[in-house]
Amino acid sequence: MSRALIPISDARADVLAASVQLPSEPVPLAIALDRVLAEDVVAAADVPPFGNSAMDGFAVHHGPSRRSLRIVGEARAGSPAGVVVGRDEAVRISTGAPLPDGAEAVIRVEDTIELGDSVLLSTDIKAGLNVRKAGEDLRAGTVVLRAGTRLGPGELAVAVGAGLAEVGCTRAPRVVVLCTGDELREPGAPLGPGEIHNSNAVMLAALARQAGAELLTVARVQDTLAATEAAFADALTQADVVLASGGVSVGPHDHVKPALAALGVQERFWRVSLQPGKPTWFGQRGDQLVFGLPGNPVSSYVTFLLFARPALLALQGHAQPLPPRGEALLTIQMPLRDREQAVRVRLDDRDGLLRATPNGAQGSHITGSLAGADGLAFLPPGGGQTRSGASFPIERI
Repeated sequence: MSRALIPISDARADVLAASVQLPSEPVPLAIALDRVLAEDVVAAADVPPFGNSAMDGFAVHHGPSRRSLRIVGEARAGSPAGVVVGRDEAVRISTGAPLPDGAEAVIRVEDTIELGDSVLLSTDIKAGLNVRKAGEDLRAGTVVLRAGTRLGPGELAVAVGAGLAEVGCTRAPRVVVLCTGDELREPGAPLGPGEIHNSNAVMLAALARQAGAELLTVARVQDTLAATEAAFADALTQADVVLASGGVSVGPHDHVKPALAALGVQERFWRVSLQPGKPTWFGQRGDQLVFGLPGNPVSSYVTFLLFARPALLALQGHAQPLPPRGEALLTIQMPLRDREQAVRVRLDDRDGLLRATPNGAQGSHITGSLAGADGLAFLPPGGGQTRSGASFPIERI
């Protein structure tokens, strides 16, 4: 009796329901790039903490042009002037230097003429001109970064400005990659009859790292039940997530499912209404997740993006583990299949209209469709062909 295929959306919901956020740990900001915040970041003080100059020039009172003011001091970054500026006085000031007491504005050096110990102003001055106010960037006590934010260089700068040296981040998921198949050989190794290079090992390891995981092991597994069970048993002693490619179908040498059953990994789904990627398997043991991805490289790549990557992001507490979907015009007609298709496409948004062009042949063995692809276009199941000029959901990759 055949089992009904699970829709992509249902499979994703099942994966996310099983993906329990990992514990948090303190991480120094110097090494926190691409980590995910486990807690809000609150500014400890106003940023900037004092009013300061946005220009090199002179700190003055407001007033009309053609005034001659006596220069009574200098303010530099890290070295305040230490004087009170009177109405007929000016303080030379550098960008970022604290605004002296009494001053209301800064006139650019380009708008002045120095005459000995005096300066002539060539333009009218309004209060607040070229002044950065205290707290203009960040206000003390306000939330400046939300939990679930992935820390890029800009976010790290905000955290430093907020007064922090380290932040609480969700622990990175620990991942083991297992590639099943007697035919697999290391990249660059000589090939015998029927042998192929193990591209999945390199590809899945790179995808896992890109999703923020800590990669523990990448191993090839022989096509025997004993070897498969031993490899998974070892992986489950250390990993939060096990990514396996191949061995999940129904052939006599597909041992992944019985091996996982023997180890107490509960199946949550097997076989998705998806092309490529139908024989995808997903299960869990406690909070540990196991993905049995198809062995064909394109199928493995697509199913990682659709299912494993959202799980890794959810484990880190990412605010949006699923990528946003848009719409794009498919530039050519394509046949519809009995399953939803994830078409590797190149996206082009010239002229304000997003277009999706299939990135070459779409067979599950055609790895060339991956190089240069920047999106997946989703075609619904059905018969016949897509309509000319029709738009379809897309996700960027």
